[in-house]
Amino acid sequence: MEKEKKLSLILFSGDYDKAMAALILANSARELNMKVSIFFAFWGLCLIRDPEKMSLEDKTVYEKMLGMTAPKGPEDLPLSRMNMAGIGKAMLKQMMEDQDAPNLSAFLKGAQKKGVSFYICKLSLEIMGFTLEEMIPDVKIMTAKDYLQDALEADIELFI
Repeated sequence: MEKEKKLSLILFSGDYDKAMAALILANSARELNMKVSIFFAFWGLCLIRDPEKMSLEDKTVYEKMLGMTAPKGPEDLPLSRMNMAGIGKAMLKQMMEDQDAPNLSAFLKGAQKKGVSFYICKLSLEIMGFTLEEMIPDVKIMTAKDYLQDALEADIELFI
């Protein structure tokens, strides 16, 4: 019997289009029956922040400032290029809608529904001052060491 193929992604970027690329790859890999895991680090954590669950209690001044200013969830992420105060992102979203392409939120929900494993970098979570409770449901905390072990077992490993 053939070994199950595996895709391992690191999402370091907090940009809308880069997060979109990661989720398109993750969803496509699941359609090929590959096992998929995404390791969210630093700005990549912003994709899986739940905009309704931001907590400012028991945080330092810096953690509060970052928590209030960092993007909160998929629809709050900026475009990596030509954002133009959000106009570029709005144009991209309209072009996607015109082509009946799902938006970033739909790709995120689809990936979870298809069984993509979501992991948060423990150190990134601590440094950014976020908590697991501020994230979307069904994400797990993982150390960088554990992620590297996971990536060693992958057939494909990508950094975005």
